Amino acid sequence: MLQFTDLDKPLNALLAAPHWYVAYSGGLDSTVLLHLLHCWRAANPEAPALGAIHINHGLQPASGAWQRHCEAQCRAWQLPCITCAVQVQPRGSMEAAARDERYRVFEERLAAGAVLFMGHHLDDQIETFFLRLLRGAGVDGLAGMPRQRDLGMGTLVRPLLDFPRAELESYARHHGLAFVEDPSNRDTAIDRNFLRSRVLPVLGARWPSYRQLVARAIGHLATASEVVTAEAGLPETVHSRMGDPGLRVSRLLEPLQEVAAARLRAWLAVQGVRAPDRAALLEFLRQLRVAPADGKPRLDCGQYALRRYREAIYLEPGPFAPPPGGSISLAPGESCTVDGVGTLSLQQCRADALWLSPGERLTVRWREGGECFRLPGRPGHRSLKSLMQEWGVPPWWRSRVPLAYLGEEALAVGDIARCESSRWRAEAPAGGSLWQLSWKRPARAGSD
Repeated sequence: MLQFTDLDKPLNALLAAPHWYVAYSGGLDSTVLLHLLHCWRAANPEAPALGAIHINHGLQPASGAWQRHCEAQCRAWQLPCITCAVQVQPRGSMEAAARDERYRVFEERLAAGAVLFMGHHLDDQIETFFLRLLRGAGVDGLAGMPRQRDLGMGTLVRPLLDFPRAELESYARHHGLAFVEDPSNRDTAIDRNFLRSRVLPVLGARWPSYRQLVARAIGHLATASEVVTAEAGLPETVHSRMGDPGLRVSRLLEPLQEVAAARLRAWLAVQGVRAPDRAALLEFLRQLRVAPADGKPRLDCGQYALRRYREAIYLEPGPFAPPPGGSISLAPGESCTVDGVGTLSLQQCRADALWLSPGERLTVRWREGGECFRLPGRPGHRSLKSLMQEWGVPPWWRSRVPLAYLGEEALAVGDIARCESSRWRAEAPAGGSLWQLSWKRPARAGSD
């Protein structure tokens, strides 16, 4: 039977991490994983601190009960449990949208070097293989979910990929573990559930060892994918003025389209997103080759998009949802999150920041067209449109950049530039405070 010592090899390699977390849904897989890590740490006191992160999607009537179950279980094991409620905006598949929200939260929560463990097991890997096969995936897609990859500033690790679900069930029974059952797992309208309940049992009846055989094939494909990637060369990641990850177009103008496609797939894998199908990818590469230098080819991949700007292509951020009324009011010490923009806050500073008198609040607006600003040290007013072009702000960000005002006086264009104003002070007046507009960009959702 599965034992916590079966995880010695992967866990010993992660002892230098500042913190370990488990993506804890309360289901069988994550419950077994959390218990295994809890037991492993009891036997290895030098291991990092362990905690759980529970995402409440609010998609099921029992979502609140599941959250309470996870919190109670963590209390019983004396483990901290971070709970995060999210609002899932359906963009095509609700399942995919929920997955993207999970990964977005995980990226935001992971500090530098931290590790997030996920409970995917061998059956999950086999199902993923067949789902991708039926979508016409290439070698890299058929290589399955990686055991380990970057996730934000941390690392995602799947230590149970060699163990079938049956072993996890036996472990849970042996230890008397309580877990929740998601009723949506029985919905065969969902492709993965149909495959799990209708197709794979037929394969198992004919070929009882199919899991091990498919796992062996996945290993061969992973090796082949690594060879192709090594031969093609992994492109260096560049970043736009606003922080979007991208790669230079010149790295995708390889005479052999398949080499260029391999480079792009490898780079997307590093970014934690799934490559589009081969036909769409090759068409995008063709457009990059024939488009003029100022062309803007764009590839919509459903959960993300690739778009050219100047000499690189970038991953676009998620959709922009302007706040009701087109503006927000922000007082010192407050923060506000805007979909597609990120989190804005007024943070206290010791020097070289904004002076606000007691009770004053900033108004944050977004571009409507025709705005002009005067910048320190530059004569006259300049249109926001021309400034955005001068600063190299990609087109998809130009309507997202927050514009800070005090009344009708413009103070700042996001964290890009300050406007001419007496409110900018080198030091605070006696008894007063200085404040800085902080803008944290949204985390980019990534998933395997």
